[in-house]
Amino acid sequence: MKNDVELIREYGKHHEGVWPEIIKSIKDSGIINMQIYRFETSLFMIMGVDETFNFDKKQQTDLNNAKVHKWEELMAKYQQPFQGSIEGEKWKPMDKYLN
Repeated sequence: MKNDVELIREYGKHHEGVWPEIIKSIKDSGIINMQIYRFETSLFMIMGVDETFNFDKKQQTDLNNAKVHKWEELMAKYQQPFQGSIEGEKWKPMDKYLN
């Protein structure tokens, strides 16, 4: 996230009332639940998915969803990509070491 107290507060407010179309696109993709945590300016997302979920398919579906585009444009105001990210990339998969 951008290191700005007001922007961090606004980001949290937006996530108290995520648009219904965004929730629908998440659930329709096979994501059963999603949690986002923040520590200072870092965000960490945990997703529970079913057997139909596929990252590439979700990305392709989102490309054709105008509401998802609007949400992502809004969130770009608050998020700062990791160093070395490609343009438009806000989230990075992480390696899991302990079950």
